[in-house]
Parts: sequence; C-alpha cells; structure tokens
Amino acid sequence: MAGSSNAGAELMWTVWQRLICTLCLAIGSCWGAGQNFAAAAEDEPDEPAPQAKEPAPPAQQTGRLVRVPLPITGDVDTRVKSAVQRALTEMKGAAGRPVLIFELAAHDQSGEGSDFGRSYALAKYLSSPALSRVKTVAFIPHALKGHAMLIPMACEEIVMAPDAEIGDAGDARIGEAGNAEDSPQAIDPTVRRGYSEIADSRKTIPVAVALGMLDPDLEVLQVETEVSREFALRSDLEKIRQQRTIQAESVLKPAGGSRLFSGRKARELGIVKYLAADRAALAKALSLPVAELEEDPSQGGDWHPVRVVVKGVITPALASRVERMIQDELQDSNVNFFCVWIDSPGGSIVDSVRLANFLAGLDPSRYRTAAYIPNEARGDAALIAAACDQVFMHPDAVLGGSGMQNTSEEEIETAEKPLREVIAPSRSKSWSLSAALVDPKLKVYRCTQRKTRMVDYFSDEELAAQADADQWIRGELVTRPGLPLRVNGREAEKLGLARQVVQNFDEFKLKNNLTDDMALIEPGWAHFFIDALADRTVAWLLLFVGMIACYAELHAPGTGIGGFIAGICFLLFFWSRYLEGTAGWLEVLLFIAGVGCVLLEIFVVPGAAIFGLGGGLMILASLILASQTFILPHNDYQFEKFRDTIFGLAATGVAFVAAAIFMRRFLPRAPVLSHMMLEPPSHEELEDLSQREALVDFQHLLGRQGTTTTQLTPSGKARFGNQTVDVIAEGEVIGRGQQITVIDVRGNRVLVRSASDGLQPPL
Repeated sequence: MAGSSNAGAELMWTVWQRLICTLCLAIGSCWGAGQNFAAAAEDEPDEPAPQAKEPAPPAQQTGRLVRVPLPITGDVDTRVKSAVQRALTEMKGAAGRPVLIFELAAHDQSGEGSDFGRSYALAKYLSSPALSRVKTVAFIPHALKGHAMLIPMACEEIVMAPDAEIGDAGDARIGEAGNAEDSPQAIDPTVRRGYSEIADSRKTIPVAVALGMLDPDLEVLQVETEVSREFALRSDLEKIRQQRTIQAESVLKPAGGSRLFSGRKARELGIVKYLAADRAALAKALSLPVAELEEDPSQGGDWHPVRVVVKGVITPALASRVERMIQDELQDSNVNFFCVWIDSPGGSIVDSVRLANFLAGLDPSRYRTAAYIPNEARGDAALIAAACDQVFMHPDAVLGGSGMQNTSEEEIETAEKPLREVIAPSRSKSWSLSAALVDPKLKVYRCTQRKTRMVDYFSDEELAAQADADQWIRGELVTRPGLPLRVNGREAEKLGLARQVVQNFDEFKLKNNLTDDMALIEPGWAHFFIDALADRTVAWLLLFVGMIACYAELHAPGTGIGGFIAGICFLLFFWSRYLEGTAGWLEVLLFIAGVGCVLLEIFVVPGAAIFGLGGGLMILASLILASQTFILPHNDYQFEKFRDTIFGLAATGVAFVAAAIFMRRFLPRAPVLSHMMLEPPSHEELEDLSQREALVDFQHLLGRQGTTTTQLTPSGKARFGNQTVDVIAEGEVIGRGQQITVIDVRGNRVLVRSASDGLQPPL
C-alpha cells in the first residue's frame, strides 16, 4: 500500500510539473497579447477638434439650492431657515454675490393649505437685511397656489417653467355646507397688509398683482403711462391719472376672473426673470454649475447616513440585494443619506440600469445619494454612480471604460433610453457623458455657450435638442473613437462626472459633513463571509490549502483528514465564485471531471498519461473560468484580469511545489505527524524491496491458462489452479470469469491475453 501511495504521489508531482510549464507558456503569450492590445488602444488617433480655440470661460458664481416643502405648515419655516443658515455658512467668503435658490415643488402638492402665519414669517425672513449679501431666487417648476405665493414675492427674482402656473393665493371659497361656492370669504385685513408689505419690500411681483392673486373680487389693470408700464387696482386708477398721463389701459385680471398666470404670461409681464423647465436649464439661466443646485434633504439638520456596498461583478442577485436593503431602510428608519460604495468591474448592464433607475427614483427632497469609488466602477457599474446625486472618487480610481463583460449594441441602446429619459433629467445632467462611459461609438464634445461662456459636454444629438442650440459652440472631442470613455478621478472631476476627489473614506465623510460613524446595511453575517471568500487572495489561499490537503491525503492514506479538508476548500472556492457570478455548473463539472481523470490515472491506469494530463488541463481550465466571466479576453480590462488569473494560478502552483517539497522532506520526521505521514523509502529500503521482488518467480506460469477472478482493466487478479496471482492484461479489458493465457513473465509481473485469441506465448 505504501508503494502504491508513493507512486501516486510521484505521478501527481509529475503532472503538476507539466502544468507549471504550461502556465509559464500561457503567461508569456498572455503578457505579449495584453501589451499589444494596450499599445493598439494607446495608438488610436483622436479625432481632430472641429472648432478653433476658445477663450477661457469666466469664473462661475457660487450658489445653493434650498427646497421649500409644500404646503408650508408645521415647522417647515423653521427647517428652511436652518437650511438657509447652513447655506450662508458654506458660501461665506465666496467671490461675488452668491445665489440662494428656493425651489417650491413637492410631489402632488401646489402649496394649497399653507399656513399664512408660517408663510409670512418665512417671507419676512427672506426679505430681511440678514439675506442682503446673497441674491435670492424663487424657482417654480410646477403650479404654485395658496399662501406659499408669499415666498416668491419675497425673492429678488423668479424663475418658472413655461407651463407652470402661479396665483390663487387666498383661501378657497367655502360655503355653509363646506362646498366651494361663488361667494368668497372676506379677506382678513391682516392677510391683506401682509401681502402688500412683502410685495412692496421686493417689488418682484407688483402689489396690485399680488393683491389680485389674493382677492378674487379685485380687478387688476395694466396701465401704460408716458413714464412706464404699471399695474394697478381699479380703485387706484384715479390716483394715477392725477399724477401721470395714462396712454392706454387693459384689464389684466377681471373681478371674479381667474387669478392664475402661466410662466410664459408672467415672463411677458416682467414678473418672471427666466423660463426654465428643470434644474439644468435653471443652472444655465443663472450661470451656475449644475452641481451647485444639489439640495440638502436634511434641511439644515443632522444627516442620518448609512452605507451600502456594491462590490464585485454586477449580477441580478447583487442588484436585487442592494435594492431590497435600501427599501428596507426607507421603510424602517429615518435615514436621509445613502453612501453607495462602488467597487465593481461591471457585469450585467441590464441589472446595472435597473439599480441606477431605482437610485434615480429616490425623492431628492428627502434623500441624498452619494457614490464613493475608491478603486473602480468600470463598464456598466459607472451607470450606477451616474444615478447618484454626487460622485466622489479617489484620484486614481477608474470610472467607465471596458468592463467585465462585452456589451452588445442592443444592450447599449436599451440602457441609453432610461439614461436619457429618467436618470440624467432627475440629476439635471447631460446624458451624453454618462452614456459614453459604456457606448464606444458615441462622440461627445466640449461645448461652450456664447453668452455666458458656460461649458457642458454634448453629443451631436443632445446638442441639437437644446432649446438654445445655436448659442453653443462645439469644441474639442473628449471621447476616443471606438472606445468607451474611461477616466480617473481627476479627469472625472474636470468633466463634471465626479463632484470631488477624495483620498480616503474619512475625507469623503468630511466633504459631506458626516461626523458620526456610518452604519453598513447588509442582509446578514453570511454576506460578510461571502465577501471575504470573494477576495481573490482568499480564493487563491483556499485553492492552495486544498491542493496541499490532497497531497497530504496521498501520503497518509486511510485517515481521510486531507481529503475532507480539500473537499471543504474546493467547495468554498467554487461557492464564492458562484455567488460572485463568475462560476457556474460548467466550471464545477469540469473540475470534478478533471479530478476524476487524475485519480483514474493514479490508481487504475498508471502510465497512460492521457488521463493525467487531460484531467490536469480540465482542472486548470475550470479554475481559470471560475475566476472570470469571459472565456477569451477581448478588451484591455479582460486581458488585465486574464493575466492576473494566470499569475495567481502560477503563484499558487509554485507555492504548492515548495510546500510539497517541505512536506516530503521534513514532516514525516516530525514527532506528531510521523504517525500520519508516510516517509518515502530510503535507498537501502528500495534496494531491499527490489531484491525481495526479484525472488518472486512466476516462470512456471508461462503458457498456462487460468481464470480471471476480477475484471482486468488492465490489471487485476487471476487463478491458476490453487494459486491467485496479480496479472496485467495486454491492450484490452478482460471481464471476470474469462479464460486467459500467460504470454510473458517479467519478475513479479505476469502479462496475459484472452485465451480466445488463440495466440501462443513467445519462445
């Protein structure tokens, strides 16, 4: 038994020597292919810029956006004031006069039902000298009614969406039965004085128009005098005639008529400064970077942050797990800040887009999402980062470019649709740059607005869709033909794809004013274990331990300890690879079949070589495929990962050989392990064994016929009279109970053939 075990160990040693030679050849060819691919990518010429050099844009203004929740009730005014104070602190020392924008919008709310006292107190604060050092702007993207109208009256400028409506500032008309009737309730004099005071303090909305919005019975006129255009109530018309000559007059709002004004109408009247349908248009109108218009969901209060990790290959299971964890936090806690920690080479673009859509759909008035990328967000994983409110990257981290899997044109087109229609509009960003992170055919240019010298990045299609397309100058090409856009942290910051670069997670927390520890949300302890197993170093260590355990089992047959440990290690290795999305049943079956072939070579058909070499190659192929999602590399990232896999396997093989030499030489002499490990026979023992085997003489069996007692495949046992002998069949498998003839005897080896062949033994 000892001789058989040692022979098996020697054969396994030979197989691994051949595999290591094969690995070395693979490393050399992979390195050369990877270098040629990278060189070809680097030598790709850039498309020349179609326009002349442009002057540098002027320094942009500083601004902050504060969302005013609607309706204004409860402690809304207090929370908005706190947010304003925080914004003033952040903008302290900014060049020029900073801009403070108040966005009046909420889901399915127009401000009706706002409390007059709260609204008036907030409007008084906004029109007070305390805010004189900033320019206040009201942004109305949707309809605005009720006493919330006091807020835009208290601002210096108003920006509206073209189709948004303002007006109906007073309370609804309530009859005795509680239904709307034609007879209005009397307007409280205090409310009337409050509207007059706020409107007169800023004169953004004329007092007459403000009172007309409040009181449906008032008639508002538009009067042209020799001096200017004015707005007046019918009751004030005679007073104007005494002071100035009225050249023309028209009814702006008849008594009892509609008190609503659209954005376009308000712009014609001079009440609205600019028209803007979303934050991106608002930023252009105010000459502000879009990043300056990110709101503070905490409303100046404390952040309640959590961290969710998107690590490894993007798979359906990973995307669903992250989405489910965030949904649980939305329902069961007061979290308002999600740090999405991304460290992924990409994977399934369909699942990346699904997760990105989910993040983009979170209410920005209640939650902030910030992506933190310490290492990489390659391929479609970059779309998840683009869906967050803010992106923070390490200076050397990678965003976009070639990912784990090759993406078809159909998949890219499917991903670009939600990127254009949902993700980019929700984040007030250009969709072209984000799409270029995965689309190698998309060409994106640096564009400059003629009037404001603002810079943005558009493809030809997105540029043509701009309302002021003729005001933009198309500049240099920022993408490379035939390659998806790939940038590091510094480049992403310049392009606006990242908010800031950070050196570590502590700096990320500092940039976001996060003082407390950030809880990590996860399903349970099992995922900690899975993440640890998914680490490539741990995976190679499991493989190494499994191989050593197999080698130990061959030297200690019968104990089963080595085989048990090897089975556990290989099981954990493939389980972690399966959960990471890089291994499936093919890899597992290849590995099992390869191990079976090696065992067949060792114990059944030693010396045939085909089973040992073929089984070893199957094991090697299964390990390579289990470490990556592709079969053959086709891009720079895949070449890099393939090279890492080959180096990892080579290092594991070298470590195994070194450990096997150590075990073979020293462990059999160890005090404890000597009873478990079989020591190789010494030179004297080998000579003695050879002599004892030479004393066995089976020459008397030459030419005799016998009967097989076991199947010969090709070795087995046969009976010759009363003597049972180990025999070897020549070139065929002979079944049990068959007649055989001894054709040759070499020491203790008895070579036989089937008696039905009718062949005589050689003389």
